[in-house]
Amino acid sequence: MTSSLSELEQSSPFENRHIGPAAEAQAKMLAQVGYGSLDELTAAAVPDAIRSLTALDLPAARSEAEVLDELRELAGRNQVLRSMIGLGYYGTFTPPVILRNVLENPSWYTAYTPYQPEISQGRLEALLNFQTVVTELTGLPTAGASLLDEGTAAAEAVALARRMGKVKGGVFVIDADTLPQTTAVIETRTVPTGIETVVADLSEGIPAEIAERGVFGVLLQYPGASGAVRDLTPVIAQAKELGAVVTVAADLLALTLLKSPGELGADIAVGTTQRFGVPMGFGGPHAGYMSVRAEFARSLPGRLVGVSVDADGNRAYRLALQTREQHIRREKATSNICTAQVLLAVMASMYAVYHGPDGLAKIASRTHRYASVLAEGLRRGGVEVVTGSFFDTVTARVEGRAAEVVAAAAAVGVNLRQDGADLVGIACDETTTRADLAAVWGAFDVKAAELDIDALDAEAGASLPDALLRTDEYLTHPTFHAHRSETAMLRYLRSLADKDYALDRGMIPLGSCTMKLNATTEMEAITWPEFANVHPFAPVEQAAGYLQLINELEDRLAEVTGYDKVSIQPNAGSQGELAGLLAVRAYHLSNGDSGRDVCLIPSSAHGTNAASAVMAGMRVVVVKTLADGDVDVEDLRAKIEQHRDSLAVLMVTYPSTHGVFEENIGDICAAIHEAGGQVYVDGANLNALVGLAKPGKFGADVSHLNLHKTFCIPHGGGGPGVGPVAVRAHLAPFLPNHPLQPTAGPETGVGPISAAPWGSAAILPISWSYVRLMGGEGLKRATQVAVLNANYIAKRLAPYFPVLFTGPGGLVAHECIIDLRPLAKSAGVSVDDVAKRLIDYGFHAPTMSFPVAGTLMIEPTESEDLTEIDRFCSAMIAIRAEIDKVGSGEWPAEDNPLHNAPHTAAALAGEWDHAYTRAEAVFPAGVNPTTKYWPPVRRIDGAYGDRNLVCSCPPMDEYEG
Repeated sequence: MTSSLSELEQSSPFENRHIGPAAEAQAKMLAQVGYGSLDELTAAAVPDAIRSLTALDLPAARSEAEVLDELRELAGRNQVLRSMIGLGYYGTFTPPVILRNVLENPSWYTAYTPYQPEISQGRLEALLNFQTVVTELTGLPTAGASLLDEGTAAAEAVALARRMGKVKGGVFVIDADTLPQTTAVIETRTVPTGIETVVADLSEGIPAEIAERGVFGVLLQYPGASGAVRDLTPVIAQAKELGAVVTVAADLLALTLLKSPGELGADIAVGTTQRFGVPMGFGGPHAGYMSVRAEFARSLPGRLVGVSVDADGNRAYRLALQTREQHIRREKATSNICTAQVLLAVMASMYAVYHGPDGLAKIASRTHRYASVLAEGLRRGGVEVVTGSFFDTVTARVEGRAAEVVAAAAAVGVNLRQDGADLVGIACDETTTRADLAAVWGAFDVKAAELDIDALDAEAGASLPDALLRTDEYLTHPTFHAHRSETAMLRYLRSLADKDYALDRGMIPLGSCTMKLNATTEMEAITWPEFANVHPFAPVEQAAGYLQLINELEDRLAEVTGYDKVSIQPNAGSQGELAGLLAVRAYHLSNGDSGRDVCLIPSSAHGTNAASAVMAGMRVVVVKTLADGDVDVEDLRAKIEQHRDSLAVLMVTYPSTHGVFEENIGDICAAIHEAGGQVYVDGANLNALVGLAKPGKFGADVSHLNLHKTFCIPHGGGGPGVGPVAVRAHLAPFLPNHPLQPTAGPETGVGPISAAPWGSAAILPISWSYVRLMGGEGLKRATQVAVLNANYIAKRLAPYFPVLFTGPGGLVAHECIIDLRPLAKSAGVSVDDVAKRLIDYGFHAPTMSFPVAGTLMIEPTESEDLTEIDRFCSAMIAIRAEIDKVGSGEWPAEDNPLHNAPHTAAALAGEWDHAYTRAEAVFPAGVNPTTKYWPPVRRIDGAYGDRNLVCSCPPMDEYEG
């Protein structure tokens, strides 16, 4: 029968691409679970009290071609001018070999955080390269694997200085020439914790009246926001005499020419790696950095890649030390960082690998020389250049004419920075051309035609002090010298990607992490120049397309969650948590309730919850969790009564951290509200709710969302992410805002959470596209299939592994927890053994030992089809049979495939004296030899790596060996 045109046009092919199981497979799975339809299943699983009875009010789904056309129209509304604004964001050339083979390559962008290091050796090596670049350029021996941006890195440095410094009181002093967004982020972060900050001109040292108050930390910008390069040694020495910890926020490209912060005496260096090949993207995502003196290494916030050894003694990489500090220290943590910017750190590291030290220095020298010629031309034209010594940024004085000059430059396609009525800032970068200089001179009424650039170049004096020029070598490791040709670089990138396991290889069934399809259509627009090359502080009228996309996404997220207002500024889930709690704090203060500072948190909660609460100036009170995973309501009510007058908020994850729909969530919310508190629902598990229930309607006041989970932004090997905060109307006045872009938030907001006004804006087209492609009904079906897939796995595995927690009707939500603890007792097989054995079967392990030690939390998402799900279930069932062989004594406890997993090709080729065969080791049941994934290393010794901390490229003799 022929279908009508209207029928064909109304079909939504993308939904069928995104959702793995087709209708026939869904029917088979539903029969296994015991339900006749998706609606019947979710009606049984989702409690009546929270279920939404109305459809999502979203635009109808559109095809991939239609959505790309819409995106092109939005992109066309952005004006991409030559940006010479500076302030930490610069034009840069992304080498095409890196653009195509990292940013646009699913082998890199669909990987998860390297918590299973044996199958993450490629990106761990890339991150080790990143750490090496940072340590050697900053002159400090230990660097992390990236932070969220420069502003938040500086705020982390303040907390680190408070934690590690000798002065336990006093103030934190910020130099007046610091990037304004950095100062603002620090102020947002320090006010709730009672840290006092002082902004002062430190060009002549720390003023006596400030020194007398006690100084625990100092932040200096190098070069300054004005462009000034000055010798920081005297003020650093003065700060050290006062007992202060000194942080220098440094431009990495400038450090290829200038003395390092470490050589100047700094304890901590922070900054961004954006100009190492990562587009501005209207503010992000970009990889921030932090490096520290050796004695601070074990308190470094965020992630740290270290060098260890595997079971054969071969060098291997892993995340080291306090990688998830907040999970260990919880309410005692000084950082809530749970993520990084891995994909962007990889790009920046590869930019350094590709160019090498000589190439980086040449780019820096060219950038600096353009700035010098620019300044000389301005002087010749009678313009006062305020900046004496500078690297790339010149500040000019034009009494009362700054706005006129900036407008004149914009009219000829160049954005400059206005600083008050009299000052104009002009920043050069590696993309600056001679035509740009002529345009800038013209905007200042300097006759460009009368200036000979070559003559100016020959006559312009030195703009950097000889005493501050770098003399030591850096990036001497062979990695930074061996990949100059594109052929070599291409093969290096391929060799690293081949070592890793990402979604392009198979399912990553991590509970609470939602590793679903990151569709190519959704990803396509992020590299378009109309999105990639916009400066975050460009005039808002030049970003009309961006702002429309952002506003539409925020409105659609509000509809999905049932809240009234959303801010997409937080650039990670942890930052969304903090933003939400700061909104709650500000709300109570606005009502005169300054004593409301208690945050109730269930004992099973994600570790960031407690850390975020402390950072928001709250006291954490733990609420018990019952054996079935639910919140202990009796203990909750007791805690409410105990802290009634000081109760600020309850933080709870829904569905629960244990992967079930708690039936009494409405009553819990009501009890908190009755006591005058607010309810924060952690959005980590939103993939079980979209289209079925809305937190903002069943009692919550605020949530953060994870666009890198539910809304398809890829995890990028451990970042980027976006953690929007969604609130009901009474909290909306307290959402984040930004001093440099008033339209980015309410005037009464809590200040910036991220350095950029709209956070990681460059990747928002991904989530916008996902919602547009799916429509309301498609989003709902995605949720229903996610619930179906999880329940199907639970049903299949239940005869072999106990399913630890279930909700209504014996059902789970979008994930299930299987209990391995009985097997540890009966057979001596650990959860680690099972996780590593799954590698031999071609899988990334589920989440280990969270929220319960000795368990696996499995989340298949809606994007995995029945074939892959069955392959996983079969692998788990086969592993159970292997465990039984160990338990029965058929295989020795210390020599079996689980204990020795994973098995490498090298191990297979060597001598074999094990109690099991080579085939049993590497080709267990269901593994296809022609498509097998081979791990590059055997099981890694974590303790060795922590005892012998090495976090940059190993010495050359080891490399050669």
